Amino acid sequence: MDYLPVFLRLHAQPVVVVGGGQVALRKAAWLRKAGAHVTVVAPRLHPELEQQAARGELTHIAAGFSPAQLADAVAVVAATDDRTANAAVSAAARERRVPVNVVDDAELSTFIFPAIIDRSPIVVAVSSAGHSPVLARRVREQIEALLPGRLGALARFMGARRQAVQGALAPRARRAFWERIASGPVATHVLAADEARADRAWARELLTSRLTAPRATAGEALGEVYLIGAGPGDPDLLTLRALQLLQRADVILYDRLVSEAVLERARRDAERIFVGKACGERGQQEHIHELLVRLAGEGKRVARLKGGDPFVFGRGGEEIEVLAAHGIPYTVVPGITAALGAAAAAELPLTHRRLANSVTFLNGHASDSAPPDWRFFANPRHTVVVYMGVAQLPGIVASLRAAGAAPGHPVAIIERATLPEQRILRGTLANITALAAEQQVEPPALLIVGDVAGFAAADMGAATAQPAAAAAALT
Repeated sequence: MDYLPVFLRLHAQPVVVVGGGQVALRKAAWLRKAGAHVTVVAPRLHPELEQQAARGELTHIAAGFSPAQLADAVAVVAATDDRTANAAVSAAARERRVPVNVVDDAELSTFIFPAIIDRSPIVVAVSSAGHSPVLARRVREQIEALLPGRLGALARFMGARRQAVQGALAPRARRAFWERIASGPVATHVLAADEARADRAWARELLTSRLTAPRATAGEALGEVYLIGAGPGDPDLLTLRALQLLQRADVILYDRLVSEAVLERARRDAERIFVGKACGERGQQEHIHELLVRLAGEGKRVARLKGGDPFVFGRGGEEIEVLAAHGIPYTVVPGITAALGAAAAAELPLTHRRLANSVTFLNGHASDSAPPDWRFFANPRHTVVVYMGVAQLPGIVASLRAAGAAPGHPVAIIERATLPEQRILRGTLANITALAAEQQVEPPALLIVGDVAGFAAADMGAATAQPAAAAAALT
């Protein structure tokens, strides 16, 4: 992060703008909107700036820049078309430790103006750290299209009633109450400019909460648990429901397959507890069960965040059994399981109709007491996706060969699927073990076995184009 995003209170504070043209006009407008006392330093002014100065809305110093003009300033903006002059402003400001923005020159600036979405008091700022202002404006436009025009009115409505809620509800009950206000009938009526109906809906919500939410002195309410599939790693593959509940959770229990990028999408002040299990580790799952029961019993909303899907080798079934036995409410949010995410990232269609007629998801740590039927998996038209199989790779290859699979049986390994560091290794049963060792493949990685593992869209396209080319040659 090149810049720390902050919101600076400028109300009644002196800010200097050096330059009197169109750019200075735009910067002065934002500064005045924030309540700053703006002084513009320039020999000549844009006509609109002249009118504002004449009306007393800003101060004009009709001269060139002098460091003494920054004596009381809390911020300064250099908006001339002369880089030498801008550099002088920057140097003077830095010497006095005054934040300075030099328009379109990040090197000379200590702060930058973001692209702004103004729904005051809700304000959204978007920045590219000066790398691409056009892209920042594009992002601003996309966000702005999602935000209701009267969002600021809703914020003011809620802000005016905060004190009443603090007196009526215990701290634990307030967040859930405000979430219902922000997403329920009250918000609908405020955004539709129907304040009378909003007030009536507000009164009903507050009364209901007072009657149903226990006060702190009477004990805590029972919490709830969200079993959330985090997908294969790319945070953009999270479901909308997963994002919503991650923003609500007070505590997040996450495993080692959950990427940091996914955790960044969670509520900032949520407590994070790592509960990842290493291969062969005993007792950790029971510890997770204890945590879920205890934290929910304390009235907290707990997100159990799992890589992939909670019900595909995620032991989510065991966890909901425990929650149900203790009467704890829970919600299951499916995720893109690793097999589907990895196959899509590697462009391997698991059930391509020319190459496969079935698919099996296999646990690489399958119990020795119930070994899989490798004869069934040795058929190259049967796709086998092996989870947690990298450490068992030599044994898996030996079992498939012993069951009759040919040395040329295609195999692919997708390491860290969907993440920027994703790697794909393609080979056969004859060489995949050596390839994996040579490339030092490490978990998380997925093993795909069968004809689809040799699929390549470019090669298939070339193959299907050859008959058409031959036909054209005969005409």
